[in-house]
Amino acid sequence: MSFVVPDDAVLVGDGGLATELEARGHDLSDSLWSARLLMDAPDQVRDAHLAFFQAGAVIATSASYQASFEGFARRGLGRRDAAGLMRRSVDLARAARDDMAAMAAMAGDGRARWVAAAVGPYGAALADGSEYRGRYGLSVRELAAWHRPRLQALAEAGPDVIALETVPDIDEAEALMAAIGGLGIPAWLSYTITGERTRAGQPLPEAFAVAAGVPGVVAVGVNCCAPADVLTAIAVAREATGKPVIVYPNSGEDWDARRRAWTGQSRYSAGLPRQWLAAGARIVGGCCRVRPADIAVIAQAAADAGHAPAG
Repeated sequence: MSFVVPDDAVLVGDGGLATELEARGHDLSDSLWSARLLMDAPDQVRDAHLAFFQAGAVIATSASYQASFEGFARRGLGRRDAAGLMRRSVDLARAARDDMAAMAAMAGDGRARWVAAAVGPYGAALADGSEYRGRYGLSVRELAAWHRPRLQALAEAGPDVIALETVPDIDEAEALMAAIGGLGIPAWLSYTITGERTRAGQPLPEAFAVAAGVPGVVAVGVNCCAPADVLTAIAVAREATGKPVIVYPNSGEDWDARRRAWTGQSRYSAGLPRQWLAAGARIVGGCCRVRPADIAVIAQAAADAGHAPAG
């Protein structure tokens, strides 16, 4: 089934895949983050996806956010093997989706569920916190050339949608808009922000406008930002693009790139998803530090608001 964002319903996304894997006892402190488990523990990745589906998500986002040819090369893998692991990330999410579909069918639940291939920013591959700063010193053309090969590898696995996520600045968004051309797979564009600006300091209306005229982009929004920043972003995204809005913030804690750990207190609360839904968000989920139990709350909020979780 084609990935379509409904006008009158809500798609519930998943939460922090790496957070769930860490909660299950995996050390993700190295530079590949959750992508390391594509090599070491693929069944655990599949199980984590399934946990989010069971909580009410209808979208699984693959463990490819931090996957890159350069990152895998540092582990001694050639391009063919690296591309194979990227495709595996999509296959594992799809396998979890199929497992969920079989269980749901027994309960009379025939909702569609989708697989999103995660594409993190260039800064994520650097593994130094650059995705929360942007402005890497590369041109739009250079960024597009870097992204295109892994986009092609992920597209070959046949995901339903490509998640262009945690984008910190307009240059990288423009590069991604160029790089997805010809893939034939819809995509969403999601910025990481602080207040009413991208992490690189650019105004959100200008940032979202990058995707306004791109037919292949089926939703725009924000992720891995503080929950308090979401409401304003929803309004700006709708006005700037007229496209459906996706939001999946983190818990509100801060990422310490040196220690590779989250610090501070969670600022995520059960009432926030209801506000985002009321403001017009059409895909709602979570990012880092958001667990399956939190996704269950979002699914319930959608149902309580009269938005039967679509699928």
